[in-house]
Formats: sequence, structure tokens, C-alpha cells
Amino acid sequence: EVQLQASGGGLVQAGGSLRLSCQTSGFSFDDYAIAWFRQAPGKEREGVSCISSSVRDTTYADSVKGRFIISSDNARNTVYLQMDSLKPEDTAVYSCAAVRRIRSYICSLVVTRTPGYEPDYWGKGTQVTVSS
Repeated sequence: EVQLQASGGGLVQAGGSLRLSCQTSGFSFDDYAIAWFRQAPGKEREGVSCISSSVRDTTYADSVKGRFIISSDNARNTVYLQMDSLKPEDTAVYSCAAVRRIRSYICSLVVTRTPGYEPDYWGKGTQVTVSS
């Protein structure tokens, strides 16, 4: 059974940092790309970042480039999202998701929410709140 669980959210002041973790089970990182999405109240879900170990692909939304870093620990089946220089507009529920369709540039397709590349599995989200 495929499972994903996000953790590490919390309340932080603007300019601070948080590291989110996505613990996965039931599948191999070779077969899936793992992505982070976020959704703020009243707003559409937004792709934040994605990593695919098998095709060595990582992608970031323009809104987080230079501030967030995604990484994976295949031995621990865990993907991390290091978030630095946080801003109040980063406040949202962050969820991790798995996408089975591996191909070149898969992460760009996932983060931009291209039709046909929606995640196959979702984990429960974790709240990130950035105060000003």
C-alpha cells in the first residue's frame, strides 16, 4: 500500500526556516517522482517543488526558487523540503504527493500542474504559518 506522510510544519517568523519531511512507503523512488504542493485558504493548490531520483530531475516554482531546497534520502524513503527566508505568503497547508509517470522533465510537468501529470497518491498535509 502506497503511503505518504508529511510532517515538520509549524509557526515561524518571517525570515525563519522550517524543514518538511515526507515519509513514504509501499513504492520505490525509482518508479515515482515526489512533489510538494501547498494550498492557502481561498486559493488554488500550487505546485512548490518536485524531485525524481531516477531521471535526476528537480524543479521549483518561481515563488520559492532560491529559498527552498528539495532533497531525497532513498535509504530512508523520505523526501525533505528545506524552506529558508520564509515569507507570510508561504503560509499554507503543505502536502507531498507521488507521481508514477516517470519521463524527462517530469517534475516541471508536475509542478506546473500539467493535465495528465496529476499525482497518483497524496499524503495528509502539514500546516506552515509564517508570521510577519
